[in-house]
Amino acid sequence: MRRTLVAGLVGSIMVCLGGFGIADIPRNHPILTDTGLSWLTYGHGKSLCGITFWIGVAVMVIAWIRLGRVLYDPTTDHSGLHLRRWVLAWAAPLMVTVPLYSRDVYAYLGQGALFGAGFSPYADGPAHNPGPLVDSMAQVWASTTAPYGPLFVWVTHGVTAITGEHVIAGVLAMRVVLLPGLLLSLWAIPRLARHFGASPAAGLWLALFNPLVLIHLVGGPHVELLMMGVLAAGMALVVTGRHVGGLLLLGCAVSIKITAGIAVPFVLWIWLAHIRERRSVTARDVVTVLAAIVGITVAVFAMWTALVGLGLGWLTGLGWADRIVNWFTLPTVAAHLVTLVAAPFTPLNLQTVLPITRLVGEVILAVILVGLWWRQRHSEREAMAGIVLAMLAVVLLEPSTLPWYYTWVLCLAVAFTLPVRVRAVVVGVSTFMLIVFQPDDSILFYKLPETLLAVVLSGLAAASVLRADPVRIGVLARRAWGVRTPVPARDG
Repeated sequence: MRRTLVAGLVGSIMVCLGGFGIADIPRNHPILTDTGLSWLTYGHGKSLCGITFWIGVAVMVIAWIRLGRVLYDPTTDHSGLHLRRWVLAWAAPLMVTVPLYSRDVYAYLGQGALFGAGFSPYADGPAHNPGPLVDSMAQVWASTTAPYGPLFVWVTHGVTAITGEHVIAGVLAMRVVLLPGLLLSLWAIPRLARHFGASPAAGLWLALFNPLVLIHLVGGPHVELLMMGVLAAGMALVVTGRHVGGLLLLGCAVSIKITAGIAVPFVLWIWLAHIRERRSVTARDVVTVLAAIVGITVAVFAMWTALVGLGLGWLTGLGWADRIVNWFTLPTVAAHLVTLVAAPFTPLNLQTVLPITRLVGEVILAVILVGLWWRQRHSEREAMAGIVLAMLAVVLLEPSTLPWYYTWVLCLAVAFTLPVRVRAVVVGVSTFMLIVFQPDDSILFYKLPETLLAVVLSGLAAASVLRADPVRIGVLARRAWGVRTPVPARDG
């Protein structure tokens, strides 16, 4: 076990080091030249960094799978391993590397600096305040408005008020202010798991040791890290009977990113279930609890909105996500299939079909969310499962999805003991997302050979959950070295 945990740490260090040559390095910034490290970004230096990075990812995934086998084994004692400390150890190298897999952190900083310059991130794009931050962000977002809640805009403004236009300092500071999300997750996830009878250690494995979560959310970094922690902590308070405190945190989670609001309606059933444990629920109870849920959540959101002073302009920013087109959501898959099937008969353009399939997906999603909310009303456990399923439905049916969105599901799915086949799917999807998305923010999903390779490798990772050494590499290695595998003696 300790060797496996150390291996994961070594993999994280390799990802950190390799990222300096192949990840999302700031543009127009002299730091690599000034430090004599510019050779890492081209030629043999870049190749060496790429090899180091991908070996590190592979080692982290292998260590994660091996760790899961032990943590899900009820006969194994892992109480002395200090798993929370090891989560922090795996995350530590990723705190200081170049932004991985995405340039979103530069967009966060650009929006914060824009606010500090007297503009509204809800009305103007970062391009209105040109500088090194705007140079480094993905230019597709340079003219778009912020889709984030007022609390997160306040956070980004606070960071840039300290770091100014200094890109490196801004990235490091952003990771520091997002770190409470990881700490809150470390506190909340074991409590959620324990409350519902699941394994706290398995919960940490699912949501925090997961390389997809660590590399994207810490190495990225992404706002989901903070939202995940606040959301999980809020739900941990709610299910343990501290409803008001939980709703205050859920209001903060909604003020970070509106997706967290999906959990709020289900709090009604959890609160009523707690009342039902003591006595019969009356109509007055329903009205009182509903009023408290709406009142507290709206009050918290209104407080942050008033503090920032930008109104509800983030609503218009939500529409910019339509610019993202990939196969990770069912509406986009449907649009691609329609255009492919229709190609021999009529020249249908993807941009013509996509709005229709996305609209259909949004309608189906709305029906599913309402249906889940009503169907999962009978108990606390049902309501928690409803939140997890609702988050999964959003990831699959919204107009666009990115790999780090799956953390919305994982941070709450820890409440349940997942069957081994579901765990295999989680491992397979997580591994696939780490391959088809590249550390320099490019995507391989429309390149057939690379995608097939990702499918094979992620399938191998998933199979390793179901069966140790599924391709019998260990057996072949032992035979190559002349080591015979002992055969058990038969009776008699």
